[in-house]
Amino acid sequence: MIKVVIVEDNENIRNGLEMLIEGTDDFHCAGAFGDCESMLEEVEKLIPDVVLMDIDLPGMSGIEGIKKLRKIYSDLRILVLTIYDEKETVFNALCAGACGYMVKKTPPAILLEAISEANKGGAPMSSHIARKVVDFFQKTNDFSKNDENIILTSREKEVLSGLVDGKNYKAIADACFISVETVRFHFRNIYKKLHVHSQSEAVVKAIKQGLV
Repeated sequence: MIKVVIVEDNENIRNGLEMLIEGTDDFHCAGAFGDCESMLEEVEKLIPDVVLMDIDLPGMSGIEGIKKLRKIYSDLRILVLTIYDEKETVFNALCAGACGYMVKKTPPAILLEAISEANKGGAPMSSHIARKVVDFFQKTNDFSKNDENIILTSREKEVLSGLVDGKNYKAIADACFISVETVRFHFRNIYKKLHVHSQSEAVVKAIKQGLV
């Protein structure tokens, strides 16, 4: 059972998400809130597996909420669900600690799959979102490469590129004609080389360093 907490200020959308989650086998809506402040007061009692977080919220923003959640649960899976797909917003959410980024027009079945993937440790992100982040880094001098010398093998670059494109481990394995366990092996090495501890951190650093 995946316990999900929703943070969404639009009542109709919030109720719709709650109905979707509650009406799906192996999913449970542990709580639904209209703002981060209310959620933060209750989240330690709810112990969610995944938090669905909007960005544009009354009072505290979703990005600030992500940062505060990270201080409470360092390994909590936080999936952004918003109408905003601007490159800067996506980047800020990932840097704050979100594990994935989905837009609200995502079909229900795909959203449930993204929640499940996030719960398994994945980094669900639509390909057009990933591409926007890539374009952002390519066109913004503020996030140019630094002098850190990171050397990845061709296979490591291949699996990392798959992650940046929003693929899960199985999709990467299928595309590379290797096993899922081999994909996990490559990511363990990638994490060590990039000095990161999560897939979202790996995506951000890979794009920032121009590795993919």
